[in-house]
Amino acid sequence: MIRFGALITLLACVMLSEAQHQPGYCAFYEECGRNPSLGETLIPPIVPCLNYGPARALTGEHYKKLQEVCPILDRGEGNTYACCSIKQMTSLQRSLTMSRAVLNRCPSCAENFAHLHCINTCSPNQTQTVNVTKVMNITELGVTREAVVGYQAYVSTTFAENAFQSCKNVRIPATGGFAIATMCGRFGAKLCTAQRWYDFQGDSSNGLAPLDIDFRMIKPGDTTGLPKGVVPYNGQALKCNENTPSGGQACSCQDCQEACPLVPPPLPPPPPFRLFGIDGFFVISIILLCLLIFSFLLFLIVSCLIQSQKGKNEEKGKKTGKGKDQNSNPVTQRVIHPSEVACTDKISLAAQTFLGSLFQAWGTLMASYPSLVLLVSAAVVVAFSVGLKSIELTTDPVELWSAPKSQARQEKDFHDKHFTPFFRTNQLILTAPDRKGHIYNSLLFGLQNFSGIISKDLIIELLELQKKIQKIEFWSEDLNRTANLKDICYAPLNPSNPSLTDCAVNSLPQYFQNSLENINAKVNMTELGETKEVDWRDHLIYCLNSPLSFKDITDLGMSCMADYGGPVFSFLAVGGYKDDEYTNAEALIMTFSLNNYARDNPKFKVALQWEKEFLKIVQDYQKNPATNFTFAYMAERSLEDEINRTTAEDIPIFMISYAVIFVYIAVALGEYSSWRRILVDSKFLVGLGGILVVGCSVLASMGFYSWIGIPSSLIILQVVPFLVLAVGADNIFIFVLEYQRDVRKPGEKREEQIGRVLGHVAPSMLLCSLSESVCFFLGALSTMPAVKSFALYAALAVLMDFVLQMTAFVALLSLDARRQDSNRCELLCCVSVSKQRPNKPNEGFLLPFMRKYYAPALLHGFTRIIVMLVFIFMFCASIFLMLNVKVGLDQELAMPKGSYMLDYFHYLYKYFEVGVPVYFVTKKGFNFATVEGMNGVCSSVGCDQFSMTQKIQYATNYPDRSYLAIPANSWVDDFIDWLNPGSRCCRLYSFGPNAGKFCPANISSLLCPNKCLPRSADGVIRPSVEQFNHFLPDFLGNRPDLQCSKGGLGAYDTSVVIDDSGEIIASRFMAYHVPLTNSQEFTAALLKARELADHITLGMRNITGTSPDFEVFPYTVTYVFYEQYLTIVSEGLFNIALCLLPTFVVCCLLLGLDLRSGLLNLLTIIMIVVDTVGVMTLWSIDYNAVALINLVTAVGISVEFVSHMTRSFALSIKLTRVERAKEATAKMGSAVFAGVAMTNLPGILVLAFAKAQLIQIFFFRLNLVITLLGIAHGLIFLPVLLSYFGPGVNKAVLLQLQEANKNPAMRNGTREVYDNISYEEHEMQQTAGSSTKRAHSDDSTSSQRMKQDTFKSTDKKEKK
Repeated sequence: MIRFGALITLLACVMLSEAQHQPGYCAFYEECGRNPSLGETLIPPIVPCLNYGPARALTGEHYKKLQEVCPILDRGEGNTYACCSIKQMTSLQRSLTMSRAVLNRCPSCAENFAHLHCINTCSPNQTQTVNVTKVMNITELGVTREAVVGYQAYVSTTFAENAFQSCKNVRIPATGGFAIATMCGRFGAKLCTAQRWYDFQGDSSNGLAPLDIDFRMIKPGDTTGLPKGVVPYNGQALKCNENTPSGGQACSCQDCQEACPLVPPPLPPPPPFRLFGIDGFFVISIILLCLLIFSFLLFLIVSCLIQSQKGKNEEKGKKTGKGKDQNSNPVTQRVIHPSEVACTDKISLAAQTFLGSLFQAWGTLMASYPSLVLLVSAAVVVAFSVGLKSIELTTDPVELWSAPKSQARQEKDFHDKHFTPFFRTNQLILTAPDRKGHIYNSLLFGLQNFSGIISKDLIIELLELQKKIQKIEFWSEDLNRTANLKDICYAPLNPSNPSLTDCAVNSLPQYFQNSLENINAKVNMTELGETKEVDWRDHLIYCLNSPLSFKDITDLGMSCMADYGGPVFSFLAVGGYKDDEYTNAEALIMTFSLNNYARDNPKFKVALQWEKEFLKIVQDYQKNPATNFTFAYMAERSLEDEINRTTAEDIPIFMISYAVIFVYIAVALGEYSSWRRILVDSKFLVGLGGILVVGCSVLASMGFYSWIGIPSSLIILQVVPFLVLAVGADNIFIFVLEYQRDVRKPGEKREEQIGRVLGHVAPSMLLCSLSESVCFFLGALSTMPAVKSFALYAALAVLMDFVLQMTAFVALLSLDARRQDSNRCELLCCVSVSKQRPNKPNEGFLLPFMRKYYAPALLHGFTRIIVMLVFIFMFCASIFLMLNVKVGLDQELAMPKGSYMLDYFHYLYKYFEVGVPVYFVTKKGFNFATVEGMNGVCSSVGCDQFSMTQKIQYATNYPDRSYLAIPANSWVDDFIDWLNPGSRCCRLYSFGPNAGKFCPANISSLLCPNKCLPRSADGVIRPSVEQFNHFLPDFLGNRPDLQCSKGGLGAYDTSVVIDDSGEIIASRFMAYHVPLTNSQEFTAALLKARELADHITLGMRNITGTSPDFEVFPYTVTYVFYEQYLTIVSEGLFNIALCLLPTFVVCCLLLGLDLRSGLLNLLTIIMIVVDTVGVMTLWSIDYNAVALINLVTAVGISVEFVSHMTRSFALSIKLTRVERAKEATAKMGSAVFAGVAMTNLPGILVLAFAKAQLIQIFFFRLNLVITLLGIAHGLIFLPVLLSYFGPGVNKAVLLQLQEANKNPAMRNGTREVYDNISYEEHEMQQTAGSSTKRAHSDDSTSSQRMKQDTFKSTDKKEKK
């Protein structure tokens, strides 16, 4: 037998050597049978028989078959010769049909591809281009024949390169990738060359080639190594932008760069604003700074000159005897004539008189019946708070931050309604940083570097984890049975009744079909005379570069497709690689995709339960010391879970913050005149009452809005109490401190004294509370749900707080005053002390300090100038910084420190190589079924150069500007390719019960010989409207396989929505963004995608039959969150302007049309807001919706710092602005500092210990900035500003006091309305009068003496 075999081999070699290479002769002919050297293949490997002889003349059916399969060899019937039989042409046709399924969209490429295979198989001059190198005996039906199982094909490099160039850019619409990637083995599209392309086609190990073809590319004129008689084939390869000889049109731009029109690149982003080569905003800020400083200095100079001139005039008047009466006594007071009193002064006095009298009467009434008032107040609060039983807490980020009528929200609703929500992602990103890599010398691929994580043991460990997760089972109350992954998984190829293996799980083990046996598989393989072992590494190298392959090129013969039937693209399996060197990846990626359901769907809860079990398994696996991975993970529910978790964990921090504020208020309100009276003079219960008033106002507000159906949110629970506490504490301090500093008049009851004090301070409290409440009510005009609901809750809470302070707190203070007058202890009411209350009213520490030291130092002439210059500089610098503030909110900041989601985001940005998918969605109104409609969408041959998908393709050419990385898939293109009669996809049953119906590609051609559409002369396949509507459902339900990769099931079945009438009412085309890492990039990507979609919409509306309201819009899951940043700047300016407006209007109205006070008040608040935004830039606090809420809050808190001071100054009747500023700073400034600043600061500082980054940044940092800037502007800048530019003394008051001197009966009423006696004035009265009880009766006399000074040289002093 051995000798016989050797003899056969010798004879074969002799025959091969005797074969001559000459024109008109064949090297092989007819089919011999199956290639015995190949094992399992994707198609039967039928090989030809060795047959050296002349080419055969073709006639009849033989000739017609040649015309059909290889028309390039047609020379006319009777003149056409070929070296292939009908059977060979049928096998060739079957093989070419598979390639044409992906190449037919570019006719010249498809013809070039078939061209060379027709030459090798059928050319009449076959021996001139083919050199048989290997034959084997095949016995079939008892007949043994020699079969060709290997040959060399000689081809000119010119033809090969041109053919390759015509095909290298042909796209696969379903993936957006290149068809060449599936036809170049491990090299993929990026590294593919003409030689590698043909090598893959001739490699029998790929499961498609029936025998080995060694393509030899010979340069023109080079004969080195050529066998005698061999002439390398150098036919004409068509360029992709040329029409084919058979009439096929040139390829489209998407498949052929040479066919692309000249499209101007997108405009680059506008350059930064610059002046004189410097940042333009910086230059403007410097100019503004110089102008303001110059204006201020000019004002000082002019003021000094005017004052100097007046001084000279006064001296001159003294010398000439002016300024003396008829008795030559100097005149020390100027009489105010009624005609000098302006209308605004009269209105101001009338307003203050009315408000003072009203609140005095009200306060007296409330203080007279405290128990009844408290009871009624409690009843009202309870009535409002009953609504809390139906409170609805919004936690869905979409509901919080996206307005229901916003564009992104409407687009999301449209998408989710027609296509179901985007599937739920549950993902792990795994690394092994301590593992060392290795170099693998592959038989097929040469030296390959494998990183540490690409190792067999880790892949097996990952597979074990994957299987453990896939086996998750749990009892579902909603389904009333045990649920598992298949109940909720995304199963693209079997959505109706999926099994576990139908669930889409993307991971590296899927390249081995999740089979441990496949991972362990190894086999010896011979290549180019070298035999080596191939294993999992060879298979993996191939699959990472060619994920769409059904069979690798190794002798392992394994598929690259996942067990659920779809491909796993490399960027979904590995990450952290460069230049497509996948085996150098630093991370493995595993993704479980679940169907997404509406929140009211029972399966939504099932998905949440599965994700909970998923997280539990992953977290347990991470804690296992035997784990070899370092990894990050997330579930779809993780974001919401972590936000809710950190909110719950930080509640104690907020409670501590409020407790600190309460302790401060309780301690700070006490008088503490003696240790023995400390329990009597403390204000613990008053402080507690103030806190309860704040709490009740918040509860009432929340109850009311819950009752009428306006949902609340966690941010309301966190911010509104803090805001109301800041406002309420200020009012409490002003009221209580004013009461403590007041001296009860002779014969005056306690209730009357409380009413009188309330009459003094309540207008100021009304001014602030009303300003803030109106501010927030107007802020509710915001389109952002979170901002709107916050504004509504805050507005009502502030209003309720004021009402309760005017009622319940007045009653509480009355009860406390009664207790204190009886010398009873606060907590032990039955216990009294003998130590009597001192006669002197208690000023505390702060008022004397500010009166004696702070106010004089601040309002010193030199200090005032320094303060103005510093704050002008701060304002201008903040304007510059404000214009450079970052807009956005990176999603990491929503997570608490230490959250596993922070690790996930870090891994995501570091290792992912592609961004989120983006859909271009079409609405109703476009007729896809017409030829014009198809051409306006598709991107293959015959399509418009500026069609929808072509425009998206143009955008991907500039990913740095468009933020698009991968072109959109196109169901229209694949549908057209699926209909192409050159493929096997769309056929019809010819007989049987299904006659005339669609026949899948895996059914025998004997049953389905007819194609759905006839061939087209120009290669442009377009169905009629009837054919389009008839076959589209078949396409969408056709599962793709090797015979027909264009089936629409899985890729498009959920992307086209057809109504009952057959009209397409919605469809989508999926592209991919580039990796996006921060909110600025997400926002820019949204903006560019919308610009592109608008451009597409305008183009498609021009197509005949398109509805004028037809629209294309982009959609991805992130757009709904980032849309706000497109308009948040204008939205913020609008909201803040709405808040500033009432502060000005209310201030002017309550001060009696005092425009100057209103403007100075407004200016200071604007400066606080601007400076706050400037500091945000310095402290890396981004501007977003959360920051906007805090800025709106800043306006409210600023009102507290500013408005009390402004009103106190406006009502003062001191001689000069400086003296009035000193008085306002000492009296009201001390109360504001104690009530607002010192109330906020302790509570804010506690928030520094919160775990949530959002709280640390936007509540601790930002509120600290707001409070500190409020202190600085309210207690430093505003007094100085008023000392320069404040309003003059109200002459109506001076006139009234002047008349009061003439009519003693008017005195008490006048001073009660407009001024309150402080301890200092009380002491002055005692000094001026006597130390006996007569001092009280002489009060009017001393008051008259004090007020007379206000008339002295008023106009002259006012200018100082």
